Amino acid sequence: MEEEDGRIYADMADKVRGSFPSTASALLTMQQEESGHRQRLIDLYRARFGEHIPQIQRSDVKGLLRQAPIWPMKVLTVAQIRRQIGVMELGSRRFYEVAAARTEDAGARKLLGDLASAEAEHSAIALRLDQEQVASGERAAEDESQRRMFVLQVVQPGLAGLMDGSVSTLAPLFAAAFATHSSRDAFLVGLASSVGAGISMGFAEALSDDGALSGRGHPLIRGFVCGLMTMAGGLGHTLPFMISDFHAAFTVAMVVVAAELFIISWIRHHYMDTPFLSAAFQVIVGGVLVFMAGMLIGSS
Repeated sequence: MEEEDGRIYADMADKVRGSFPSTASALLTMQQEESGHRQRLIDLYRARFGEHIPQIQRSDVKGLLRQAPIWPMKVLTVAQIRRQIGVMELGSRRFYEVAAARTEDAGARKLLGDLASAEAEHSAIALRLDQEQVASGERAAEDESQRRMFVLQVVQPGLAGLMDGSVSTLAPLFAAAFATHSSRDAFLVGLASSVGAGISMGFAEALSDDGALSGRGHPLIRGFVCGLMTMAGGLGHTLPFMISDFHAAFTVAMVVVAAELFIISWIRHHYMDTPFLSAAFQVIVGGVLVFMAGMLIGSS
């Protein structure tokens, strides 16, 4: 258990070394302490039972939960690390406390009690680390770095998709609506445009950058986010045309378009630090121009 926990701490440190060096340093310190605990347990075992140590996994012991591996995770946040430390140390401490209460060997009881105290100290170390990072400003720097990663890997591809889906599908949708005055025809055109744009944008985003140098994350995840948001942006003002009454469907669609443009402006303001009025003006002008193009083409 100590060996596995130490490896988990090392994996965590390796994942965040480049982005959160202070957290990585603390994790490596905790890994070294777990290695010391492991050696103390081995020394006691060898003294009592000899050199051969049977292969016993955490999953073999009733009441111990298997820890999920860290190395396959593409993204590991500081908040996830803190939660994981709390879960690991709590489980280890409870195990040592129960084991110490059951053994009648004085040496084993003392060692298990010492290890239970050490695991409790690890939880305190994690809490102190959190407080020290807040006081020194390192926590703010790490949180800001984490926020930038989230913006690069999720917000930017999602926003690009939402803008493309919300704006580019306006022209074919409303062109079909004004040309046919049929809710069903407009819905089918809007659905085809939304799905096609989602597939196109998803592939374009996934193939544009592998994320190795830019730090923008796994290309498949970015492509999925971008494609999904593109499709959602187009379907938002397409779904109202499921209403059979054309004029009612058109009115609801216009309200949805206004809501979509507002959401896009808010996201640009909140995550891209763009002034809200400037963001709203840019998005609304683009949306109005595309809408007018669709309306003129459909009415001709």
